[in-house]
Amino acid sequence: MAAPKTTAAEAKALAAKMHRRSRSGCFTCRLRRKKCEEGKPACKACSHLGLRCDYKRPMWWSNGEQRRHQKEVIKNIIKRTQLSKKTAQVQPATNVNTPPSLCHSGPTSADVFPESFPQSRAPSVGSPFSAGWDPTYPSPEGYFAMPPPPQPMVAHPQYPMFSPYEVDIKTERQIFVNGEATRRDSTISTFSTYQPPPMSNGMPAYPADSWVQQEYFESNSESFAEEPVDFEFFEFSHGTLTPNHESMINVEDCDKYLLNHFFEKVLKLIFPILDANQHGSARSDVIMPALEANKAYLHCCLSIAATHMKATESLTGEQIDSDIVRHRYAAISELCDALGQDTHHSQILEATLGMIFFQCSVGRPGDALPDIPWHQHFQAAISLVNKLDLPNVVLDLAGSEHPHPPFNMALTSWIDILGATMIGRAPTFADTYRELNMSRRSAGLAELMGCDDSIMFLISEIACLDVQKSEGIDEVMLCKYVEILAHEISGTEKDAGLVQSCFSSTGAIRPKQLSINISAVFRVAARLYLCSLVPGYEPRQPSTCHLVSQFSDLMNFIPAGPEGFDRSLSWPLLIAGSASVAGSPFRSMFAERCQRLGDAAEFGSFGRVHELLKDIWQSNDAAALHGDHQGVRWRDVMQQKEWDYLLI
Repeated sequence: MAAPKTTAAEAKALAAKMHRRSRSGCFTCRLRRKKCEEGKPACKACSHLGLRCDYKRPMWWSNGEQRRHQKEVIKNIIKRTQLSKKTAQVQPATNVNTPPSLCHSGPTSADVFPESFPQSRAPSVGSPFSAGWDPTYPSPEGYFAMPPPPQPMVAHPQYPMFSPYEVDIKTERQIFVNGEATRRDSTISTFSTYQPPPMSNGMPAYPADSWVQQEYFESNSESFAEEPVDFEFFEFSHGTLTPNHESMINVEDCDKYLLNHFFEKVLKLIFPILDANQHGSARSDVIMPALEANKAYLHCCLSIAATHMKATESLTGEQIDSDIVRHRYAAISELCDALGQDTHHSQILEATLGMIFFQCSVGRPGDALPDIPWHQHFQAAISLVNKLDLPNVVLDLAGSEHPHPPFNMALTSWIDILGATMIGRAPTFADTYRELNMSRRSAGLAELMGCDDSIMFLISEIACLDVQKSEGIDEVMLCKYVEILAHEISGTEKDAGLVQSCFSSTGAIRPKQLSINISAVFRVAARLYLCSLVPGYEPRQPSTCHLVSQFSDLMNFIPAGPEGFDRSLSWPLLIAGSASVAGSPFRSMFAERCQRLGDAAEFGSFGRVHELLKDIWQSNDAAALHGDHQGVRWRDVMQQKEWDYLLI
């Protein structure tokens, strides 16, 4: 029997029916719904349009809202590309000496950090963090005598800090203000899922884009399991609250609006990594108990709330400035009284650390109200840490069956290590970190701020070496120490996990993977910091350019935007950004992430780093045009601007 004849239209329809979408094309072409020719390392379409070509699933792929935002970004890039082509056709190109493109990696880090370094460590450095400083607080009366910084105050519009979908983890409790029930909070605060919650039938509730649902089921092989959460990792000075605990916070009626603003807007900015690791622990185990029992801490939080409200809601006038300074003064007064009585050292320490760290979350580069420098607060914190013997407590945890590092010591270590790099001093507790590192023990830094403890301990060693260099160490010995520390940094990669997406199949953050990714970012920043100590260092060196490019690639695995973790990476962003030259992929990456942060990129340590990098790049780029490639150092720029900030 003869086969039936097939018309051309039927053949075309049959071919279309049998066609299956390619699963190996780049994600940019998938988003644009364009056919991808799958070229490596970049397909022809992305190369032609100057788009980023991702064959590995990017972080924006799992969220419908982020996809729509990425579409707009791509559209704008295409528009600029087409416009530049038209302009080039109209205006002939001129001979301008532009720097070469740094989009491709240079020599590998092995060229700079050989693997054959000896297994030894740099010696202890005897320069204390507190050298030459008065460890006492000024009197409350002298607080207002401090001259304000010269920078003008700048107001910024409000920015949203709400996650699109949140889930309560633990049971609820009632909060009372002045004996009146005001609101009900869970003992474990809301946890952002970064993605719409599942529907009743268990399927993901995506937006109207049906193709997103199709890609979700096509990518089951890339899904990740949820990670277990340790709710009792730290030892908190207040102990564990019962689930039915009723919080009683006493404030004046005129200050209730500040307390509400702190709960609704500011609380989400504090300890984001801790909340990702222990879902809401910052609220239930740190903030709420301190607000109830510690007046100095309460006044500190109210002052921070007023600072944040002034900046985000464009408030001006004497009233908001009065509230900021009034509560700062009250917090200092409470601390002076408590220090005079020499009791309740744990409460004094938590309030002191709060006055240091909270300002990093809400402060602005242009703050002009009088305030005490962070390192003066830290002198009192050092004295309290020693009175509580917290360094030895951490060292003694190795023999215990269930070690719980003190939370206040973990926060102190964070401030101590990165703060030392800010002012060119050796960390106060460098010997403690060295001993912990040699015995491979933890101080809780990974759970608190995301970076692996061993990398932070090595940053402490680099800060000690930085001090030795300023004191005139022999260059041969300096280079030898650089080699040793570089080898130690390489050693932290052996047991480190693979850098990949930190989202689970439901869109929730996987805390351990997030810590792996953040540790990788800090590791490259530590290498860059170490390279800057080598005699004759220049940012344009191929090894440095390679590290900066590697840093930029790793940032793709850190969630961006207002609900992301960019603000937890102020220090590594400063180190890598100050080493980036014109044309570096870091600058385009940083600009894109600032755009995704919106107005939030103007505040806190991230906003200060943003402003600082602008000045560094402007100065270094201008100098490079005249043949000076040495560049100005970020610490020198801070001194020129009279910025006495803690950028963590």
